[in-house]
Amino acid sequence: MSITIGVDIGGSHISSAAINGNDFVIIPQTYFSGPVDSKASKEVIIQKWAEIINQTIQAVQHTSDFVEKDKIGIAFSMPGPFQYESGIAMFEGNDKYEALYNVSISQELIGYLNTKNVSFRFLNDASCFGVGGCLKESATDAEKVIAITLGTGFGAAFLDHKLPITQGEDVPHNGCLWDKPFHNSIADNYFSTRWFLNEYEKSTGKKLTDGVKEIASIEDFSTAKIFDDFANNLTEFLAPFIIKFDADLLILGGNIAKSHRLFLSKVQENLKKQNIDLAISIVENTEQTSILGSSYLYNEVFWERIKAELPYF
Repeated sequence: MSITIGVDIGGSHISSAAINGNDFVIIPQTYFSGPVDSKASKEVIIQKWAEIINQTIQAVQHTSDFVEKDKIGIAFSMPGPFQYESGIAMFEGNDKYEALYNVSISQELIGYLNTKNVSFRFLNDASCFGVGGCLKESATDAEKVIAITLGTGFGAAFLDHKLPITQGEDVPHNGCLWDKPFHNSIADNYFSTRWFLNEYEKSTGKKLTDGVKEIASIEDFSTAKIFDDFANNLTEFLAPFIIKFDADLLILGGNIAKSHRLFLSKVQENLKKQNIDLAISIVENTEQTSILGSSYLYNEVFWERIKAELPYF
């Protein structure tokens, strides 16, 4: 029996779970999550990651069909910048996990795990979310998918038959959208939590701290306009990429997507005006979807197809 553990690394958390490789669902009682101080030292960060992963390992080892010789594959949904093939972190100048710069995650982490009978694979977090979203939507006929995460940052993945596409004439460079120009800046500054907070402060003169959920709960003219502006910006920005990629499904995740009732209908209306016809799916649990997507790295057919083209950024 081979065991796969999916791990989602966020800017302030880690989540870990074992995955049933037959139907790609999380095995009950193996999901664990905890906060991480991304500004801590290398040792503190790695120890915290190991603490959560060890809880999943221990839960797996207590299952009736686990035997000592079973190798555990640990698959990471990892933000960039990161060398995904070598497993070396390149976090620098982005205000998170900078103590891990030029550190081999595999070499450091294995010293803190309860078992050494493990292997490691890594993929960009937005790509993992996209793969996980495709697995959840496997009953649909969608072949070409754009998956985006809307939260503290703006993540994106372009997928063709579940495969993340990072190069080619029909996708942006590295398959990323956060760094692409939009209006007077880059997309990340328009499709993230800080945009909402800045717009609310500009509109009302008040500062909020709880993010988009707090703004969504207010429901007055100011917040309605903010969500309308967001929808207009999002469709204006995404439309050319949707057309060029010929996408037939758009998957939305992240904390902002949880407030979709306030902007989704406007997005759909705007796309219809541009004669863009595609399905839109909302993923409520982005972390667990990313964990599912990362676990697919241990589908050997999938791994053989992507390992030579893992992004380096």
